[in-house]
Amino acid sequence: MTAELVRGQNHSLPGTRLEIRVSAGHPVVAGATLGDADGRVTDAQWVAHPASPRLPGLEVSGQAAAEHRLAVDLDAVPESAHRLAVVLALPSVASAPARFGAIAAPFLAVTGTDGTEIASYTVTGLDAESAVVALELYRRQGAWKVRAVGQGYAGGLAAMLHDQGLPGAAELAVGIEEAVARGMARAVQAPLVRVESARAESAQAEAVRGGPARAEAAHVEPAHAEHARVEPAHAEPAQVEPASGDGAPGVADAPEPAVTQDRAAVGAQAAPASSGPISYRHPRRQSGPQDSAAGPEQPASAPQAPAPAPAPTPPAPDGVGPDRVATADGPGASGPVAGDATGWSMDERLYNQVWGMFEDLTRTVAAYRSAVDFAESRLERELDQVLSDPATRVGPAADTAREEARARHAELVDQARAVLDRDLAQLVAEAEVVEHALPPAYARWDSPVWQGYQVPLSAPMALRLGDLHLPERPGLRIPMLVRLPLERGLWIDAGRAGGPDAGVPDSAELRRLAVDCAVAHAVRLLAVHPVGDYTLHVIDPAGAAGPALAPLLESGALKEPPPAGARGVSDVLARLTRRVDLVQMAVRNRALDSLPPDLDTGEQLLIVNDFPHGFDDRAVTQLRYLADEGPSVGVHLLMVADRDDARAYGPVLDPLWRSLLRITPVPDDHLADPWVGHAWTYEPSRVPAGSDVVGQVLRQVGRSRRAYGI
Repeated sequence: MTAELVRGQNHSLPGTRLEIRVSAGHPVVAGATLGDADGRVTDAQWVAHPASPRLPGLEVSGQAAAEHRLAVDLDAVPESAHRLAVVLALPSVASAPARFGAIAAPFLAVTGTDGTEIASYTVTGLDAESAVVALELYRRQGAWKVRAVGQGYAGGLAAMLHDQGLPGAAELAVGIEEAVARGMARAVQAPLVRVESARAESAQAEAVRGGPARAEAAHVEPAHAEHARVEPAHAEPAQVEPASGDGAPGVADAPEPAVTQDRAAVGAQAAPASSGPISYRHPRRQSGPQDSAAGPEQPASAPQAPAPAPAPTPPAPDGVGPDRVATADGPGASGPVAGDATGWSMDERLYNQVWGMFEDLTRTVAAYRSAVDFAESRLERELDQVLSDPATRVGPAADTAREEARARHAELVDQARAVLDRDLAQLVAEAEVVEHALPPAYARWDSPVWQGYQVPLSAPMALRLGDLHLPERPGLRIPMLVRLPLERGLWIDAGRAGGPDAGVPDSAELRRLAVDCAVAHAVRLLAVHPVGDYTLHVIDPAGAAGPALAPLLESGALKEPPPAGARGVSDVLARLTRRVDLVQMAVRNRALDSLPPDLDTGEQLLIVNDFPHGFDDRAVTQLRYLADEGPSVGVHLLMVADRDDARAYGPVLDPLWRSLLRITPVPDDHLADPWVGHAWTYEPSRVPAGSDVVGQVLRQVGRSRRAYGI
């Protein structure tokens, strides 16, 4: 059984090979220090951080991220080290929050090698601190224990390292922050596949489709309330063994100049050449007849090189972007096609295509950032070489060397940007085609598909919560789809995530937008399910959401007004808790026919507004129970709350915060993917100003419910 630690509590560790998992509400720096018997860190070599991620028996992450996994082998820790402290810090970059109080409380879990959770700790009570000693593993009478520390430092890394007695703490802190800033500015390259395992699949796929397509589609499954995890739908990404000796097509056999060698290096950094054994084929993408006049494939992330004359054999598509397919204009035409992915239905094909586009955008941006990172590191190395020799440090030769280095850097960056722009243009074209073909469950509220809306006869496989985009192309929006039935509830944040911003509405406006966002999600859930499959409940003790809920009451989608006061909160929670208990018992005992006849077996959606107003300790416990156990038996939670208002409950509500998917009523960059750590900007799916589309949909839903006597 997992031990949920509070500050100062310790717990025995059953083994010495462990993994420490960290989840935070925003990318954080995870590190560790080794201390002596007095807890003092005597040397910078006893600090593991992104610029130096390994110590004996310990390895930490090499970049800032919202999720970390620290590998620990306590048997390999030096005998002179008696304490191992796990430390977290906020990156010192403009886009990062300045204090832990502005993000979700960090959560740490100590697990065994098999993934079994041994102990967990939620670091609560942080406010102005930007660095914290979260956990401490320490020796006691020949055995190891873990202690929840939670000691924060408003002075950041420098203050924390100085407090641990490290000489030169300020200098080391500056070096760590610089390394983290470089890593956040340019994410690492995307994981590829092993050469041996890719050969057979690539050869077979080439024969069937005539060219590589996309890497595997994925869907967003957020890891906790602050950020989303992107998990592959079928296969795990494997490691890479880059092909060696692959030259750019069309390049002569003569010795390559420095710039040509740089191009090859950028290509290796961004993506391997498609002529080698690495395949970027998407296992669920289709491609039709190819245009025989098209040139040979260039990898989506490699620089362009002069191409030879086209071969008479059918060529591959141009890049890893949308496939070239035959259209109604004939086999010579090309362009993206909606539903260009495999699946049993158009619903499934569109779903796979959307998340194929999501992964394409992830990888091509990661390749671009990696190529820029390579160009930057090469420039720094060449400038260092010029400055390292006093004989060549000054003078015309030094000036010429520096100018040439900067020219090579500019050329490499321009080449990488050209490849990125090409791939983004293809994705923009595909997104435009796909957006107009999406069904109501996936469509924006301004889509024409809602004008011909009819209540469906079956539930969709996913639901659109909003859009995602990256700063390289803000106009390219990828729909954010989550699978149905919902595996976790939603927390619509009605408060500010960071510091004051002139572009962010005030508190009252944020709360109004959050309630409108909740109603829009509820209407979409009701609209995309068959009649009677969803029942809506609302907790609004103070009646603050009355105007937003009025259309639901008028249409009959909400049977009765939300009960007021603490008594109403208790009645609704008791009714839903009873339903969860009864259904769970019936499922465990295989006695579903023994359920009471008045029990609604359809999906239940509970909207909680203005939390924690009107909630006592018992109601909070019931709410946590519904969040944990409800989704498995069809009870789903949609909370509208400001987390700052819930801080009075302390660590009691942090598990609730982590168990829900946090979304916002205004654009926010709190979502991240685990492949490369991109900070994705989430934008809610809003109803156009002045549009009555929600009212039209609700009236149609209400008529259908009345026709069925619901």
